Parts: sequence; C-alpha cells; structure tokens
Amino acid sequence: MQLQQQALLRQKLLVLGSLAIGSLLYLVARVGSLDRLQPTCPLDGGLRPPDAAGQIPLRSLQFKRGLLLHELRKGNATPEHVRLHQLVQQLPRAIIIGVRKGGTRALLEMLNLHPAVVKASQEIHFFDNDQNYARGIDWYRGKMPFSFPHQITIEKSPAYFITEEVPERIFKMNSSIKLLVIVREPTTRAVSDYTQVLEGKERKNKTYHKFEELAVDGATCEVNTKYKAVRTSIYTKHLERWLNFFPAEQFHVVDGDRLIADPLPELQLVERFLDLPARISQYNLYFNATRGFYCLRFNVVFNKCLAGSKGRTHPDVDAAVVDKLQRFFHPFNRKFYQITGRTFNWP
Repeated sequence: MQLQQQALLRQKLLVLGSLAIGSLLYLVARVGSLDRLQPTCPLDGGLRPPDAAGQIPLRSLQFKRGLLLHELRKGNATPEHVRLHQLVQQLPRAIIIGVRKGGTRALLEMLNLHPAVVKASQEIHFFDNDQNYARGIDWYRGKMPFSFPHQITIEKSPAYFITEEVPERIFKMNSSIKLLVIVREPTTRAVSDYTQVLEGKERKNKTYHKFEELAVDGATCEVNTKYKAVRTSIYTKHLERWLNFFPAEQFHVVDGDRLIADPLPELQLVERFLDLPARISQYNLYFNATRGFYCLRFNVVFNKCLAGSKGRTHPDVDAAVVDKLQRFFHPFNRKFYQITGRTFNWP
C-alpha cells in the first residue's frame, strides 16, 4: 500500500513538473517574440511619420498586425479591420534590383530581421515584364505586403538590373527611391548562374553544355559576351544605364561575398543607407556549420535558414578559362569601382 502511495506521489510530481516546464517554455517563447517586436518608433530620418506623436507603441501594433495577418490568411479579416489597424499596402521605398546570383534573396531575408522593414516574399517582376507592367501601378501595390505606415516595404527582382526598360519605369514611379545592388566576384557569379541553370536542366533529365563551352567562343577563343551569364557580370555596363535616371547617391552596393562570410557589417551599412535605426545585431545571425552559411535568429524560438538550393556546389571549371574570364572582367571592374566609390578584392 505504501509503495502504491509513493508511486502515485511520484506520478503527481512528474505531472506538476511537466506543467511548470511547459509554462516556462511558453513564457520564454512569448518574451522572445516580443524581443523581435522591439519598439522602433518614432524612427529617425525619413521614416518618421508626420503624426507620430500619441501613436500606439510599435510593439503593440506589430502584435496586432500579426493577429490580423492570421485572419487575412484565413479570409476572415474585412477591409474595416485593415483600416482600423492602420495597415496599408505601400509601394516599395527601396528595391533590390540585382544582381542575379549575387545574394539578393539572402540580403532580403536578412533585412527582414529589422522590425521597420517589411518584405515582398515573391519576386514581383513588375518593371521587367511587359504584361505585368501593363496591369498598372495599383496591381503592383496589391502585390505588396500589409504594413504600418512607419515601415518601409522592400522588394527584389534581380532581372531589373539588366533589363533596359526598367530604370525609366522605376523612375516614373518614384524618382527618389533607394536602390540596392548586391554583387559578387564576376567570374564566381557567372559560374553560380550556370550552376543554377544546369541543376534545372538535370532535374528535367536534359543535357547541357559545359560552362567552358558557353563562356568561351569556340571559333575565336575569346570570351563569349553573348552568353547571358557573362554579360550579367559586366556590372558597369548595366549600372551606367541606371545612372542616366538616378544619381549615384541613390544606389548602395552590397558586397555579396562579404555578406556570406561576415554579414553584419554589410547589413549595418544598408541600415545607414536606408536611414533605419540600428536594430540588426550579431544575436540575429549564427553560422550553421552543416549548411555552411549564416542563418537568421528572429528570437529565442524562431530561426530561419535559406532554402537548401542556396550554396550549391559549383562544377570544376578549367583554370585557363577562369583566368581568361578574370582578365576580361578586370577593366570593367576597375570602372565599376570608380563609379560606385567602393573597391572589391577581385582579381
């Protein structure tokens, strides 16, 4: 009998202990969530709303926004709910215009760590797609996420950088917009571009040329500038077209190679460029040894790593072709340094 009572007591203690641990974990999660929603308003610089005085603290607003977005996804929220919570779909005040395979997705996701930034999750392809562009600016705005007026919306579509019509179209929308360009060493970027296309071909059981055959013209043995992966890496050619519409001060060039190796300094430079208060810290970034690159920590509960398709293994490329490409890109790189005022450690 005494043994049964002792066993029953131990069972009750285990239940009580489980409840206590569960409650503690809930509190930790709740506090971590609030850490992500740290107050940022009123904001410094151009992001300060004209009627900021007397507004509800941003932490409370963001919590309400999360609840409302849940209702929106379920289809339960009405336009009246959106109006009462002061949520709007804003045109972007900053766009990541490129470069393809330069790290645009990583940059967008990392900037989304900032509580004053709201990202468009999908590439909209409004300015580079004639069919989408013909749908008008209201269609474009409708593709943007809901946000508070204090926050800035950022979208990214890497094809913008190399598409001739895009600079003028963006200028017509907002001549003072801020433009982010993330670049990597041009030859590495070209190989990465090739690798993504190659993977897509292999998934469909299709054959594809070797990189060397595409990057070098077999007839002349010169670099093949008709090959899109090579042409995209001539950064200065594309940037010069943009400078016909926007002054250099409205561009910020991000070092994509450094963003991979040591992201925080690059993100801090972007915060300053966007006139955002410093909010992203080393706490938000941790190196994942299994994946081989940095992942994101929003709070003690919610972490995020980029998709497994990021960080693909590049095929081996003939050293002579690599050297030929690096020599070809060198004069363009030097001109790019002069235009942007930023020097990179490229061959």
